[in-house]
Amino acid sequence: MNLHDWIDELCDALDIEAEADEGLLGDLAGIAVENVHPAAGLVTAFLLGFAAGEQGADPDAVERLAARAQALAESWDRPAGAADEEDEDLDFEELADADYSDEDSLV
Repeated sequence: MNLHDWIDELCDALDIEAEADEGLLGDLAGIAVENVHPAAGLVTAFLLGFAAGEQGADPDAVERLAARAQALAESWDRPAGAADEEDEDLDFEELADADYSDEDSLV
């Protein structure tokens, strides 16, 4: 099974009528990974699809949306994998002494 067959089968499984340009998505995802973050490719492809669905975009409009996403990724001013300033490492004592509320819990 090739990627195009997978897309057809996945659309059937998700009960959607959609066309996907796997070359466009692959290229865009690669640029996002290279310039932004290792997970940016997946997130970018998802959000491009979401935007296309929300806007009822035809293939030409999807290409325009992808071009905007690509321009953003290519102009991203932080190297892929660079920590944000607020992601600085804290000492164990700082973490242990922090005041956590139940609202901070993910479980």
